[in-house]
Amino acid sequence: MPTPRRREPLAAIVLAAGKGTRMRSRRPKVLHEVCGRPLAYYPVKRALDLGADPVVVVVGHQAEAVEAALSAALPEAPIRFAVQEKQLGTAHAVMAAKGQLRGFKGSIVILSGDTPLLTEETLRTVIEARSRKDVGLSFATMHLDNPSGYGRLVRAPDGGPALIVEDKDATPEEKRITEVNAGLYCADAAFLWKTLSRVDSKNAQKEFYLTDIVAIAADGPGAVSAHVSSVEAAGVNDQEELSLAARALTRRFAETLMESGVTIEDPERFDVDEGVAVGPDTIIEPSVRLRGRTVVGSGCRIGQGSILTDTAVADNVTVNPYTVSAEATIGAGSIVGPFSRLRPGATLEEGVHIGNFVELKKTRMGKGAKANHLTYLGDATVGAGTNVGCGTVTCNYDGEKKHPTVIGERAFIGSDSILVAPITIGDGAYVAAGSTLTEDVPAGALALGRARQTTKEGWVEARKQAATPSAKQAAVPGAPGGGQANGSASARRAGGPRYK
Repeated sequence: MPTPRRREPLAAIVLAAGKGTRMRSRRPKVLHEVCGRPLAYYPVKRALDLGADPVVVVVGHQAEAVEAALSAALPEAPIRFAVQEKQLGTAHAVMAAKGQLRGFKGSIVILSGDTPLLTEETLRTVIEARSRKDVGLSFATMHLDNPSGYGRLVRAPDGGPALIVEDKDATPEEKRITEVNAGLYCADAAFLWKTLSRVDSKNAQKEFYLTDIVAIAADGPGAVSAHVSSVEAAGVNDQEELSLAARALTRRFAETLMESGVTIEDPERFDVDEGVAVGPDTIIEPSVRLRGRTVVGSGCRIGQGSILTDTAVADNVTVNPYTVSAEATIGAGSIVGPFSRLRPGATLEEGVHIGNFVELKKTRMGKGAKANHLTYLGDATVGAGTNVGCGTVTCNYDGEKKHPTVIGERAFIGSDSILVAPITIGDGAYVAAGSTLTEDVPAGALALGRARQTTKEGWVEARKQAATPSAKQAAVPGAPGGGQANGSASARRAGGPRYK
């Protein structure tokens, strides 16, 4: 039995130094987001998934911003950064990474930083192509009906790759070739650095082309091509292509969720970030957005127009339409919305009801607690089984500091109550509707904080009588029974007051 070949060490270089002028944006192209991640995240993550260690990201335009974004997105990953001070071509960019790979022996895969649709399987195909043939270089090609702008693969008489000629350097005959460079390579490390030293800039763009290594490999240790999908390999160059990539990647994530038992009523009106998890038998209505690190359990229903960001949703939860939640936790069997807002720190235990136009911030609702209408609860703890009535507000901010509100279990907070923090409402206590409370309420007590009601019988009729024309006339000086007329000629001549 032949001895299985030992897996060769793998490193990766991701080219992310360009500005991306066609994006018409101050932001570097590789930081434009697709499904919640910057473009460059995807090729870096795919290389990491295949075991590349390290992954060297070549940065240039706004280098610090690119480094910060990728470091935040992949904080524990073996990522290194190399700076390409001047953008003199793709071969020049790869050479910038040499210092970070000093002493590395094995295969180096080279990827473009603007290819979010690249899959792990495609990347593995290119890597294994070099391994199987035991050649110095493997690279990816794709077929395009309109290859304008792409480097064309010219093949040798035996069918093997001979060279790649860039579009601006191609002859009319070469321009008719539809097999083009996909910008994905895998090279032996020693061969790569030796070969790059031979690349020059004698071409139409006066740049150092990475594609020149194909011809050098074909004449030396050998080169092999691997055909890949044009959808996966296509880079993002402008805002339209960014939107198309986002829709394609979203559809891919949606298909994966549906294959696992999730019902997505309209995949074309569904947005999801990479890394979001959804359990089987959950129904997702149209126009839902699941963002960040959101996790949704099984048997849930996420209503139309809801946006969940970094939210943990347990099993059998109903999120009614147009709920917005960020950095919140929703317990099993809870019902939220419609039109509810859960802000960071909101925690709902099992069976909680949060209704329309209720806002929670840094608030814990105990098991079975309810706040069903038009309520704000901030910096609060609400005990199990407590009912919070419509229009209740916890006044948690005094202009300088935030203060807590603690409501015990099985309490009843009447409608339109104002709870001025810091304040504690004991277990089983009642707060009468319309109360404004500034002091603690003991367990089992009834608290009323209303202004005293005054009732004046007959007031409405008296007001009407006072407003009649005869009453008004009687009140005017100079009218019959009303004193001297202020509009007299003598009064005007004397400069007396005039009534209008």
